[in-house]
Amino acid sequence: MSDPSDLAGRYAVAVDDRDAAALAALFTVDAALVQPPALTRGAGKVVAAGVDAIVAAVLDGTAHLHATRHDVHQSVVDVDGDTATGRAYCLAHHLYRGRDGMRDNAIAIRYLDRYRRVDGRWLIARRELVVDYAEDRVVTVP
Repeated sequence: MSDPSDLAGRYAVAVDDRDAAALAALFTVDAALVQPPALTRGAGKVVAAGVDAIVAAVLDGTAHLHATRHDVHQSVVDVDGDTATGRAYCLAHHLYRGRDGMRDNAIAIRYLDRYRRVDGRWLIARRELVVDYAEDRVVTVP
């Protein structure tokens, strides 16, 4: 990748496809993923350190769901040599079966990222998730 601007989209695709290899390929080996209390089911702020821990945290955290769909919207990336910072907005849909049928827990998330170029490839060195709001509703899944 010649620049880090599509990393948020690639992350969304990897999560939605439950593709561990594609997800791992997006992060530096020493990366950190910071999840807020709103996403950790009462565990407080949780930091996954290292690519293996990040992949496990993301895939284990979505394993109970019927499906996910991460709709990435605007993003801004500022490059400074071999490092960069970015902010991307995402509406993350989490489909699950509730008592009243299929439901969507849609969460408005901001990704606050730090990127690093390693061997000519841009990777995520740190991603912090910030939850702005959530909405839970019944949906129809074909």
